[in-house]
Amino acid sequence: MPILNRAAELQNEVTEWRRHLHMNPELLFAVENTSAFVERKLKEFGVDEIVTGLGRTGVVGLIRGNLGTGRTIGLRADMDALPITETTGKPWASTTPGKMHACGHDGHTAMLLGAAKYLAETRNFAGNVAVIFQPAEEGGGGGNEMVKDGLMERFGIEEVYGMHNMPGMPVGQFGSRVGPIMASTDEFSITVKGRGGHAAQPHKTVDPITVGAQIVNALQTIASRTVDPLASIVVSVTKFNAGFAHNVIPEQAVLAGTVRALTPEVRDTGEARIRQIAESLAGAYGATAEIWYGRNYPVTVNHADETAHALAVAATIAGDGKVDAALDPMMGGEDFSYMLLARPGAFIFIGNGDTAGLHHPAYDFNDEVIPHGISYWVKLAEARLAA
Repeated sequence: MPILNRAAELQNEVTEWRRHLHMNPELLFAVENTSAFVERKLKEFGVDEIVTGLGRTGVVGLIRGNLGTGRTIGLRADMDALPITETTGKPWASTTPGKMHACGHDGHTAMLLGAAKYLAETRNFAGNVAVIFQPAEEGGGGGNEMVKDGLMERFGIEEVYGMHNMPGMPVGQFGSRVGPIMASTDEFSITVKGRGGHAAQPHKTVDPITVGAQIVNALQTIASRTVDPLASIVVSVTKFNAGFAHNVIPEQAVLAGTVRALTPEVRDTGEARIRQIAESLAGAYGATAEIWYGRNYPVTVNHADETAHALAVAATIAGDGKVDAALDPMMGGEDFSYMLLARPGAFIFIGNGDTAGLHHPAYDFNDEVIPHGISYWVKLAEARLAA
């Protein structure tokens, strides 16, 4: 079955919503205007119950089916933008300097609103659909905040589903996989403390830059010599700050970076080895190393049954050969992971066509995706809540 006729009819209206959101981006939890827009639309649709302020600024709408009582499933979209200056030059470009929807969350929100309108009109399912609009996906952990606020218990959600656009994948196509689909996203910093002095007398110093350089090189062996080659880990040093003059060896150097993994075990190994390498190498050169390690989003792990159902629904919309059921995992992170730790579910990707990449200043969500996304959400809800 291709895209739904009603979803195609809604495309222009939903596109207007999407472009309005794109012009008015908000960051992290400070999405008050976006949340208010979502709340207004849900009221217009006649959604049965609307709760605001969940996870600080999240919004949840509950739509009850007409085919009897039953389970509740959750459909989630993220609302926040990024601190990036837009360069698209589109008529609907961001009106706020330094902020833009560079990840397509405007499109995600608009598509879920379109699905909510459709589902509130038809109610062709048994049980309930909770449409979840989440703040602060881009580093704030809004998904975790909503879970901690009782999202699943309050609405009796038994399964939860998420969707993200993918530049480079053709419009109308979908992809996902069972198991790890996106990585954990940890951060670290290492402060190497040595003994400063004159650059012409290095023998009288303990050079933290030399020590730091050795640590940077040694950290690369975590992927190449510590973790199973068939597993996955990324250790990237993204900052190295030290010194202030050409002729002075400084007292300390600070390195920082990120660690990505696809299993909790590899994640633990990465943290342990960073500590061992930094402390041991620093000690070998007569310096010390202070390590801060922060655990951010966990691994996003798709559940088997729910992913199979999601892919089957996607296939009814996309057609034969246009759903990748073995999509390669990605080392980017996603805080939908917290919701999948709380309830079984699946995270799926929808093609955004030949556009700039995510988090790029020239990125824009492709409005041609809208009827495909609405159709997916509606058919998923109806399939999982069949009478």
